[in-house]
Amino acid sequence: MREPIVCLGAGRMGRGIAVVFAFAGHDVTVVDFKPRPPDAFVRLAAEATAEIGGTLAMLARIGLMRPEQVAPVAGRVRVVGGAEAEAALADAGVVFEGVPEVLPLKREALARASAMAGAGAIITSTTSTILVDALADAVSGPERFLNAHWLNPAFLVPLVEVSPGARTSADSTSRLMALLESVGKVPVVCAARPGFIVPRIQLLAMNEAARMVDEGVASAADIDKAVKYGFRFAVLGLLEFIDWGGGDILHYASEYLSKTLDHPRYQAPEVIARNMAAGRIGMSTGQGFLDYEGIDMDAYREGRLSAFADLLRGMGLARPPVVDDEMTPP
Repeated sequence: MREPIVCLGAGRMGRGIAVVFAFAGHDVTVVDFKPRPPDAFVRLAAEATAEIGGTLAMLARIGLMRPEQVAPVAGRVRVVGGAEAEAALADAGVVFEGVPEVLPLKREALARASAMAGAGAIITSTTSTILVDALADAVSGPERFLNAHWLNPAFLVPLVEVSPGARTSADSTSRLMALLESVGKVPVVCAARPGFIVPRIQLLAMNEAARMVDEGVASAADIDKAVKYGFRFAVLGLLEFIDWGGGDILHYASEYLSKTLDHPRYQAPEVIARNMAAGRIGMSTGQGFLDYEGIDMDAYREGRLSAFADLLRGMGLARPPVVDDEMTPP
């Protein structure tokens, strides 16, 4: 039997997570802790239910489920107010807190929810900005508490950044990772540091794109086109990409740009020079940020290039070769 899930907060993130788990066969309760007049709660519940149903209908339109599956999947989700919260939380296997990014609000919601939840329930916060250890002491049983940072839209983006705190037990982390994998997500573990992984990388990239528009390097449309069709990071990870081309290439390119554009933001971090000194250049030496020892590199590269070809087909950019008439089979 799949464990029941509680989404604490009826906003966009709570609704998106509810879709993920209902899609995967879990019963989901969306809990609205905020005190509201009865008619206001009825409106909120109707709006949340309609959005969840609408999201599932959209998933059917884009081919991720069949239209006749929408109603039964949507029927696994219910929205309740504070009066029914205790019963829902008592049965929950995992609680995903998604109230607004205000520290006192989150601490209050987590304190209430963890007091109502069973001792074996995992409690998580989906915060994108507040570190786990700033919230943990509000939770009854901080060893079962950790951050689970989802990326929007939660029902499509596979990645979830899991950030344990100083008091999080290893069992809580492994249980959450297993649950996320069971519903088709790709969890990664990161330390409790500001910005997690993806937001830090995104922040640098987005600011640089804005600078290039401001500097007249290219139009906004052409910069976005370059990112969509020139970047390879849906197939190669950033560190894998460094290894693919070679850490020495990154070192010299960074040195050139930091001098010619006269800005330290282009300087390579010290780890690049350390890797070069140790001969950890990348795929060409069998060692880089990743370890390629014992790997058939020709097959490895071909596999990655095959994944690129799949992307091209998905973009509608894969074309057949032009063949002379006399070479075309009858």
